[in-house]
This record gives sequence, structure tokens and C-alpha cells, in this order.
Amino acid sequence: MSARPALLPLDEHLCFSLYGASMAVGRIYKPLLDTLGLTYPQYLVLTALREGGAMSVGAVAERLLLESSTVTPLLKRLQAAGLVERERNPENERQVIVRLTPAGGALRERCACLGERLVAASGMTIAELGRLNGEARRLRDNLAKAQDEDRT
Repeated sequence: MSARPALLPLDEHLCFSLYGASMAVGRIYKPLLDTLGLTYPQYLVLTALREGGAMSVGAVAERLLLESSTVTPLLKRLQAAGLVERERNPENERQVIVRLTPAGGALRERCACLGERLVAASGMTIAELGRLNGEARRLRDNLAKAQDEDRT
């Protein structure tokens, strides 16, 4: 009979380390985002739209790894603030297209210093952070692929 492996202490759990790192990044970003009147998810939406141009609500949700039902309230708040425009796609009335307004683009540009703040606070080089980001993306993608395979 084989012995059961010992349970890992919490700090040895990868999921806890990733969760804690994500929370710490959010705390570093929060003061600047607060001065800009943005939440972190709203910042991500503005970043996705700056990167991808006009997108459907579904494409924004997919890019952010969220459900459309989660993204829609974010977009409505950003629209009310004058940062994005939403309109029905004339070629497919079921689809809503979202784009940055000039004010949204300008606000997104003001967020550029978030990366600088993260680098300064991390105690890591840009190269080290780049490698860490690549490994985290690879982990995310592999886990998503395994989840997709489990569904089939």
C-alpha cells in the first residue's frame, strides 16, 4: 500500500501564489485607476479596444476571457462616462459593436504609467517580468486547452 502524499502548505499551492500575485498587482494599479475613475476590469476593456479597434461585445468578452453578460454592464458604464460607443452592427442586428471614443482613447493613454509602476514595485527587470508573463500565459493556455478537452 502506497502512502498518501503530504498535503502542501498553502504557500506551496501554485493557485494561491497566482491569486496573491494578481491581487498585489491590482493593489499597485488601484490608486492610479481611482484617480482616473476606472476599475481594473474597465481598464482591461479600454486596453482591449485600443489594441483591437472596434469589436463586437462577444469579441471583447472573448479577449478578456469573460462572459458577454459580465462585459455588457462594464460597457454600459463606460458608455455612460463617454469613453466608448456601442452601436448595432448594420450587417447583423444581433451584434453590438463597441469602439473607443476620443475621450476613451485619451484616458487609456493616461494609463500607460501603470506598467512603469508595476516594474518599479516588482523588484524585477523588464526581462524577468516578460519571462514570467510568458510562462503565466503558457500555463493559462495549457489549462484552457485541457478544460476544452475535458468537455469533449
